[in-house]
Amino acid sequence: MPIDLLSTVKGALTPDTISTISNKLGESPDAIQKAFGAGIPALLSGIMSKVSGGGAGSVLSLFVPGGADASILQNFSSLAGSSGASSLADRGKNIVQSIFGDKAPAVANAIGAHAGISSSSAASVLSMAAPLTLGGISSALPGGVNASSLYELLASQKNSILSALPAGLAGIAGLGGIAARISSLGSAAANKLGTAVPPAPAGGMKMWPIVALLAVLIIGGLIWYFAHSNAAQNAANTASNAASAVANTASNAAASAGNAASSAFAALGDLFPRKLPNGVSISIPKLGVENKLLDYLDSNATPDDHTWFDFDRLLFDSGSATLQAASGPQLEAVAAILNAYPKVKMRIGGYTDNTGNESANLKLSQERADSVMQALVGKGVDASRLSAKGYGEEHPVADNSTPEGRQKNRRISMRVTEK
Repeated sequence: MPIDLLSTVKGALTPDTISTISNKLGESPDAIQKAFGAGIPALLSGIMSKVSGGGAGSVLSLFVPGGADASILQNFSSLAGSSGASSLADRGKNIVQSIFGDKAPAVANAIGAHAGISSSSAASVLSMAAPLTLGGISSALPGGVNASSLYELLASQKNSILSALPAGLAGIAGLGGIAARISSLGSAAANKLGTAVPPAPAGGMKMWPIVALLAVLIIGGLIWYFAHSNAAQNAANTASNAASAVANTASNAAASAGNAASSAFAALGDLFPRKLPNGVSISIPKLGVENKLLDYLDSNATPDDHTWFDFDRLLFDSGSATLQAASGPQLEAVAAILNAYPKVKMRIGGYTDNTGNESANLKLSQERADSVMQALVGKGVDASRLSAKGYGEEHPVADNSTPEGRQKNRRISMRVTEK
């Protein structure tokens, strides 16, 4: 059965544990539960970001036997409820700092805004969630946490992890481009990112000297072998260089796409919390479409056929209607807005540029509009309030003769049909 990393980690958060933590922090249990629900995927996303960005070595150093191993999943309740809670939080602060660096306060602030708790309480929750999250990874990798196994685990979980990120968090600490970056790596490349960290031994015996001795023997044997086999050395170098060239080309292309998306997201301005009529607070960019949509809904404007709002943080796989996981935060924010305004109905429109086959473009635009509509339905919006239509090459908003214009024309928009 496939591993569900998020469920594994969240499984340690019993109602009694949440109640204990909420009492200590002076926050409601529901708010603390929501904060953990945001903090855990944020931590996993941060780890993904470091691994995919070449920082696997620093991540692996966090997996200290007895400090962040699988046993914490069973012991978390007692640790959180005892005098050891402060020690747990202190240990977690170091982990959070290692993962997010100087962006850690911004992550905590976003979690606080999402859960409706103070920034200090959010920081405490994030610190407590950090060792628990590493323990979940250790539990999912009983054979030991190393660069290759960590990469493969995160790559297999990236969609569910990024989809669980609340609105706004994906744009903090460089998390928005994770999907593209981690997809650009392969297991072979991941093997080069760090050193293996063995699981904690069942007994009290220290395993590091044995592991170190074995490593020395293996490396020594390889040096002897290749020193006595120039042909093998040359062949290996040639193969390695060819593989590196291919890997670098793929990695650079994916990184460029990720960087372009990250730059576009950054241009939308800083995140800020905005409270909805139902009391829910969402964290959204100041210049983003969510803020514009809310201003429109709160105004006296009457719905018409001409007022459209373009999604500005959606990403699709090239040439397909498959939404990338980085689209999750914006979809969650729009769904939260629609759920806060139950009378609102909306049309989702899909558009393409004028390159390629016209009928194929029309089909793709419809599929993408349908995909966005279904994603909103999946986040709790009643399907009867939504409709989707693909317009293909119709209604361009920019000049199709330039790359920049074509990019603007490839869009998904929404129009309020009833308020």
